Order: sequence, then structure tokens, then C-alpha cells
Amino acid sequence: MTIDLENITKSYGNLKVLDHFNLEIENDHTYVITGPSGKGKTTLVRILLGLEEADEGRVHLMGDYKYPYLNAGVVFQENRLCEDFNAIENVVMVNKKNSAKVAEEELLKLLPADCLKKPVRELSGGMKRRVAIVRACSIPFDMLIMDEPFAGLDKENREKAIKYIREKQGRSPLLITAHDGEEFDFGRIIEL
Repeated sequence: MTIDLENITKSYGNLKVLDHFNLEIENDHTYVITGPSGKGKTTLVRILLGLEEADEGRVHLMGDYKYPYLNAGVVFQENRLCEDFNAIENVVMVNKKNSAKVAEEELLKLLPADCLKKPVRELSGGMKRRVAIVRACSIPFDMLIMDEPFAGLDKENREKAIKYIREKQGRSPLLITAHDGEEFDFGRIIEL
């Protein structure tokens, strides 16, 4: 599978955040889109997911891609968790094939056991972020897209999360947005 972002341009009023951006996304690769706030990283993710339209340019899903949309495991900038559900329920709800036992096993790779059955509203920001990461990796996906996934994580938990994501990625492409390319020596850095 190949995804071709061709001449993607997007403006909000007089502010042009993407200007003829091109990128070919292939299996077995990691892409790290970097740049300061307001440079279009989240907009690019939203266009790639079909949540927003580019003013110009196209997203081509090529190769043996069978769907009219991208089937992706996604971590958005905001966690988008169901705050009244616990961590296990948040993971199980995105894939009916996930059992509570499997969800718990996956969550334990990034979180302490005593927080898994609490409503996520009671968890710290970093814990919620890790639940969002596990949830994104728990659905059948053709690609992982993570918009600043390590916000709120200390160095140790960031390293664990990176290792977890890389293991779950398999041969699928991974796109991460970040303010800078530090700690992403495993991916191709693309500055906006």
C-alpha cells in the first residue's frame, strides 16, 4: 500500500498552513512531521484522515487499497477517551474482537495495574495519553497516525510508548507529528 499526498495546500483566511506539501507514505516506514505550533501538522493529519478537505491537492490511496478511506489507528492531539469508562473499557470499545483480558494485558505494558479499572477522568494526563496510544494500536489498521502522542509523558514513559508503538506498527506505515525530531532517529524527519 502507498499513500500519496500530492500538492496539499490549506489556508485559514490569510494564513497558509500547508503550501503544496508532497509526501509518499509506504509500508515499513516511519515519518515524523515536525514544526512549531501553527505550521499545519494537525491539519495535515486531518486531511489525510478525510476529516478536512485541502484547498488544493489530493490524497491518493494506491496499490491494493480496498476502501475509499484510510483505515488508521489514530491518536489525536486530544485524547478523545470516554471519561466515564475505565481504561480497559476504552480499549475494548474500539474493536469488538478485543477481550477485556487482552486489553488489560496491552494496557499493563504502559500503565500500572491499579489505574486500569478507574474511570479515565481520574487518571493523570500522561496516563490518559498512554490509554489513547494503546487504544489506537488495538484496532485493525493499515496505518498508525499519531498527532503529538507523547505530550505529557516523561522520558521513561515516552521511551516505553515509542517501543510499544514500534512493536505494534509491524510493516504498516507510521506517521507521527512532533514539535521537533529529537528521539525519532528511527523515522524520516520532515519539517513543515
